[in-house]
Amino acid sequence: MRTVKEIAAIAKVSVATVSRALQRPEIVSEETRQRIHEIVKRLGYTPNALARNLRTARTRLIVALLPDIANPFFSEVIRGIEQVAYENGYSVLLGETQSNLVREQAYADMVAARQADGIITMFHRIPTIPVDGRLPIVNACEYVKDRSISSVYVDNVAAAATAVDYLVSLGHRDIAFVAGPSSSPICVDREEGYQLGLKRAGIRANPALAAVGDFSIEAGERAVDHLLAQGGAFTAVFCSNDEMAIGAMRALISRGLRVPEDVSVVGFDDIRFSRYTTPALTTLSQPKNALGREAMTMLIEILNDPEVPPRKRVLSAELVVRGSTGPCRRDSRPV
Repeated sequence: MRTVKEIAAIAKVSVATVSRALQRPEIVSEETRQRIHEIVKRLGYTPNALARNLRTARTRLIVALLPDIANPFFSEVIRGIEQVAYENGYSVLLGETQSNLVREQAYADMVAARQADGIITMFHRIPTIPVDGRLPIVNACEYVKDRSISSVYVDNVAAAATAVDYLVSLGHRDIAFVAGPSSSPICVDREEGYQLGLKRAGIRANPALAAVGDFSIEAGERAVDHLLAQGGAFTAVFCSNDEMAIGAMRALISRGLRVPEDVSVVGFDDIRFSRYTTPALTTLSQPKNALGREAMTMLIEILNDPEVPPRKRVLSAELVVRGSTGPCRRDSRPV
């Protein structure tokens, strides 16, 4: 019986490329596709044999893809993944993609080449895995709209609205917002939650009180500088993640403003460092360990039974009040 490796060697391409040509021909160049199919026809190879091998081979290794290994949010998620993986006899390979499509696909090709059993992604894209049937992949923290992909994430709209509700309860009405990248569905949801909170309080959104960052501390600093340069008056800032909130506090303090006496600051995620800032950061706490554990549990279910229905599990985020927020003082509004 001919093998995929033989075809790959004759065609002078990788096993993954042969898999794509047989299962997803539209993503392979026409020249390569024709060369592979001519070899397949000449050797009398049956593509279904590839599907059978991919379904039955087990490496007991899964790949966990994350965009930025330096982001402290992911450490607890990874710990949850590792815990369930270890309990079920799996090992975990971490892959930092740096949001690079080529790097993402290189890790995905490990599944096609039977070097790994499945993938957990922690970003909003799903790499191409040329297999027959159910994709051995789960989306964690982020999500995609594709209903065939199982995902676990928090209700970002409700959580963001809760943050705004809390600030409003303290008397704040001029609430600035630092959004994350618009390419991310969860960032869109957090902005929607911010708008919802304002609407519930009867507050009209002010475009001069909006900025966008990339989740880094530096982005939070730049965002506050931008907001102050815009000239819009605000007494509170809600940031789409904790790192930007930490940067926002740093920028405010460097401008001689006090947190929370002059400006209250709220973050999102509850990373470990948020409780050690001065003042400690009020934030939305994501159940990070639970996100990781549930993602790995979902993936094992798929590997054990490809027919298990895909599901979207939505967890809750909890508001953790610390020292970076306080009652609004109208006489100390920044300009």
